[in-house]
Amino acid sequence: MKMTPEYSKAQENMHAGIISSSGFLGNDSRLISDIICDDEEMVQVLGMNFTEIANRLKFFMEKALNGFGNPVTVDELWEVFSEEARGVIPCPFEDGSFKKINVYVKKKGFKDSVVFSELGIHLIEKHHFFQGKDAFFRLDPEKIKKILF
Repeated sequence: MKMTPEYSKAQENMHAGIISSSGFLGNDSRLISDIICDDEEMVQVLGMNFTEIANRLKFFMEKALNGFGNPVTVDELWEVFSEEARGVIPCPFEDGSFKKINVYVKKKGFKDSVVFSELGIHLIEKHHFFQGKDAFFRLDPEKIKKILF
């Protein structure tokens, strides 16, 4: 995949301190076109697609928001809750702004949990971007499949 001018501008926006204090890349020094390409391949290997992933994240977000900050049990298998902050955060691809909502999902019997935001859903659904390795809000496709499905 080629680094387009849109990707170059988005990558600039993703550095720590531009849009968010921690940024979107973590310690990942790859171009975002390479990050996206690698994650697209992994999603395919796992037998998933981006719409399915985004819809699953939206499902858990809706359940969490219904708890108004309190934990909610979903299908007797997951515990979810949300935290909301005032304001919005812009997409680094400059195509919208999103409420500052963090959702936490824990699957019974698993140590790991998943944390995502409204912006994170958008980045996956529209840009196929899960964020860079070691980024705080990175949603690893393998972890998504293991915990959310």
